[in-house]
Amino acid sequence: MVILMMFAGAYQGKRVLVTGHTGFKGSWMTSWLVRMGAEVCGYSDGVPTKPSLFEDACLASLIRHEIGDVRDAERVRQLILDFRPDFVFHLAAQAIVSNSYSDPLHTIGVNVMGTACVLNSLREVTWPCVAVIITSDKAYFNVEWLWGYRENDRLGGKDVYSASKGAAEVIFSSYWYSYFSKTECPVRLATARAGNVIGGGDWAPDRIVADCVRAWKAKQSVQIRSPRATRPWQHVLEPLSGYLQLGARLVADDRFNGESYNFGPKAEQNATVVELLSDLAGIWGFESSDDAYVVTNDIPFHEAGLLKLNIDKAMAELKWMPTLNYEECVDFTGSWYRDVVKNGGSASEITARDIAFYENKAGERGCVWAK
Repeated sequence: MVILMMFAGAYQGKRVLVTGHTGFKGSWMTSWLVRMGAEVCGYSDGVPTKPSLFEDACLASLIRHEIGDVRDAERVRQLILDFRPDFVFHLAAQAIVSNSYSDPLHTIGVNVMGTACVLNSLREVTWPCVAVIITSDKAYFNVEWLWGYRENDRLGGKDVYSASKGAAEVIFSSYWYSYFSKTECPVRLATARAGNVIGGGDWAPDRIVADCVRAWKAKQSVQIRSPRATRPWQHVLEPLSGYLQLGARLVADDRFNGESYNFGPKAEQNATVVELLSDLAGIWGFESSDDAYVVTNDIPFHEAGLLKLNIDKAMAELKWMPTLNYEECVDFTGSWYRDVVKNGGSASEITARDIAFYENKAGERGCVWAK
């Protein structure tokens, strides 16, 4: 059943372009937008994994599905001018940290020039349009302090992946001041930063949950590199609700134009990698978590030990707040894989079930966007 009143009905009947729609977050975003009655056009360079949520949920049959490189400036331009979107959610990215070490130029090209191509194409838009440019919590120069990074903290990083995300933010800022800050401009846009997202249907390499499920399906223990590393784990629907709320608020109020917002869990929701794995192992069916994983000393690249975001700005200005606690986040994630991968359930039906449950939880807990 289509829910029309989520986000004040901002997406019902609207044209929404999602770049990176075949990826993990893009597939969940596409599923949710279709559920809300949006006309979705997706643009990606292909399906990034086998298996994939995009294919398993049969999303290509529900949207306009376009294949192309986000660095192809003319192709992106022509698509935007032809589709005439009311909203653009730019998620297309090289999102795997390990790949940035093996192919740094590709990472820089996709994450920096890809973002520039989208922004440059939006310069030609002559109709009211809202764009949300999604980067990452890795955009911040991480010194592993104990408090969360705020939107005005230093950008950049010691590795190529972090630098590419910080650079995308700098490109956004320069384009906004140069072209989109004028009052007569029909385009309103902002950036969104989130990280450590987990949830069903993530099959990317070097992702902790996906690595677990691949190993456990093969009746093997998963190898983990940094068991005591702390992460602010959040379910994929949490930042997506933030992106969607940001888009809806940009339509209603130009005060948010040109701003950046963090989306993350509550401050107390941090947990170590080993705590997450132990909880997921219980949902999968392990009697002892000792059988679920082994610790390896093989750490081929730098990984941050602590990275937190301060979400006060999003809570105060957008009236957004996270919905799920840590236990619910893990249960959501583990149950999807158990029900789909282990028990053979429908990826489309389980994903729709989770979105509906999340919407209901958000409404019960007073989230403004769910009313």
